[in-house]
Amino acid sequence: MKRNPLIRGLAATLAAATLLSVTAAPAAFAAGSGAVSQPAAGARTPLPPLNPAALQAAIAGLPNADETGALLQVRGSAGAWAGTSGTADLKTGAPVPADAHFRIGSITKTFTAVLVLQLAAQHRVDLDAPVQRYLPGLLPAGYPPITVAQLLNHTSGLPGVDLPDDPQWTFDHRYTVFTPEQVLATAFRHPIVFAPGSAQQYTNTSYLVAGLLVEKLTGRPYADVMRDQVIRPLGLRETSVPGNNPELPAPYAHGYLAVNGQLVDLTRMNQSIPWAAGEMISTAADLDTFLTALFRGQLLPAPQLARMFTVPGVKMFGTDQDAYYSQGLMTSTVNGITVWGKTGTRYGYTNGVWATRDLKRRADNWRQLHLEGNRGPARDRGEDRGRDHPVRLRSR
Repeated sequence: MKRNPLIRGLAATLAAATLLSVTAAPAAFAAGSGAVSQPAAGARTPLPPLNPAALQAAIAGLPNADETGALLQVRGSAGAWAGTSGTADLKTGAPVPADAHFRIGSITKTFTAVLVLQLAAQHRVDLDAPVQRYLPGLLPAGYPPITVAQLLNHTSGLPGVDLPDDPQWTFDHRYTVFTPEQVLATAFRHPIVFAPGSAQQYTNTSYLVAGLLVEKLTGRPYADVMRDQVIRPLGLRETSVPGNNPELPAPYAHGYLAVNGQLVDLTRMNQSIPWAAGEMISTAADLDTFLTALFRGQLLPAPQLARMFTVPGVKMFGTDQDAYYSQGLMTSTVNGITVWGKTGTRYGYTNGVWATRDLKRRADNWRQLHLEGNRGPARDRGEDRGRDHPVRLRSR
């Protein structure tokens, strides 16, 4: 089977950074034994030196039929490199800015998980208590109890958001404002997918519920809590929670979507559908600052931070593959090197941020992608239709 261009591009880019490779095969990702534990501190493989030629080659040849531009930045004590490729604007041919803003998609989930875990550290929420205790009436009465922790590590069994997976619909509704409750209603008309805690399946639904939980517990809008608890304390000046503002701050690279065989500019787009699961905007530098602070314990006390590096001992739903999502992150062990991070996709953009646990090597990558409809990235079963697509990883 021919590999998806998104998968090929990210594979070449991140493999060149000697972190990991990416594949579209359903059984591709192996995250260890499945035990609920962190990687053994002594089981480390020395990081190989950076290969600048390979890094540049990984993002070369753009624009092409599927991608417009790319950015890759590698940091850490084990070496640094930065490069861009392609164009930020098909009309002008302007180069991709190294400090470009982009829609980070599901990397937003890592930020949202931090807010919930902070509330747990403040004893304002019990992660092992059912979310129905805090948000009575939100979930259908027939659903079983689902703990807050199960929302964060994708073991809730909640069905995915059910919206049209149609490029024309997406373009026509690019300015439409949806409430979280309206989006969740499209999921909650379906039955629970599996018994909570018995398997793992990636979905935006759980993080939309988590966003509402943050608002209920704080009595404040999600965006305000994010700014006060994460963005401002870390000095993330180029990171924002746009709400219903469809604009992307300058500088930026345009995002495109193929609609009926024609590329349309989807840079301006309301992000109320993904909301707390995928609405945020940032830059590579800000994401590196965020991930570094997170790994160093600047955002969470040790007990809550440990949850972000703990994968539940279950299988991915409907497969024999071990789970690979923690409470807010995802992980892979490649050639003996374990990395943690998150991928994200919004229309026109796909990206990822990764680091070794000791932060000696960190990579931030985004690419401008303009695939159409069923030519888009492979999705986990139950993934939100047309909304955000988890990328699977494996060692070479």
